[in-house]
Amino acid sequence: MAYENIIFEKEENIAVITFNRPEAMNALNIKTRAEFAAAVKDVEEDETIKVLILTGSGKSFVAGSDIKEFHATTSYAAHNIVRLGSIVEKLPKPVIAAVNGFCLGGGCEIAMACDLIIASEKAKFGQPEINLGIIPGGGGTQRLQRLIGVCRAKELIFTGDIIRADEADRIGLVNRVVAMDELMTVAKEIATKIAGKSSAALKLAKQAINKGMQTSLQDGLDYEYEMYALALSLEDKAEGVNAFLEKRKAKFIGR
Repeated sequence: MAYENIIFEKEENIAVITFNRPEAMNALNIKTRAEFAAAVKDVEEDETIKVLILTGSGKSFVAGSDIKEFHATTSYAAHNIVRLGSIVEKLPKPVIAAVNGFCLGGGCEIAMACDLIIASEKAKFGQPEINLGIIPGGGGTQRLQRLIGVCRAKELIFTGDIIRADEADRIGLVNRVVAMDELMTVAKEIATKIAGKSSAALKLAKQAINKGMQTSLQDGLDYEYEMYALALSLEDKAEGVNAFLEKRKAKFIGR
């Protein structure tokens, strides 16, 4: 697929998707959503890709949905809009959001669906939908409260306030804040470290963590044990144990 609104790159076993509508602050229009969904599908199907990094061009990661399309969006059409956060969350590979600038509305929802968020010191986060007379529709009311707590989530969603990277770090919305010129370097360093692990074990770990976010503690514990039992049958488990005992680096094969 030829992409116009995103850039899809692959560096060894790491893929990078860059939202690339800088003239529109990388706002999500219908075409961008379709291209992003297609690129994520390509990442899932490419067995050589171990980790995905998401970032944006210009001053924004993603500044939200394209408001110019709102007048033509009916309730029926809204039900058929691709939910990008769910696509990211369900991808059986680790995803890192390298947030370079404005990360608002749908952009914040995509970032929160990622497994890690690395923010530049210039990043800004928020769910400002209330200012348009609507509410978040891509996971904002659900994922934000799970990440930072119900009261803080309500404050951000009810006020529509936009917070800086240091505040996002303080309340636990991001993993770390780095200098802008170090953002992709740090993100790729983390991605490289993760890519060196067993992709099969990473898949099971991501499934267990995400399942636990959506169920009771006991159900989560039961599901974790199921994933643990599956991990014990992996060829990578045998390799990891042998490598540890032989004091060498493990060579995982992803199964």
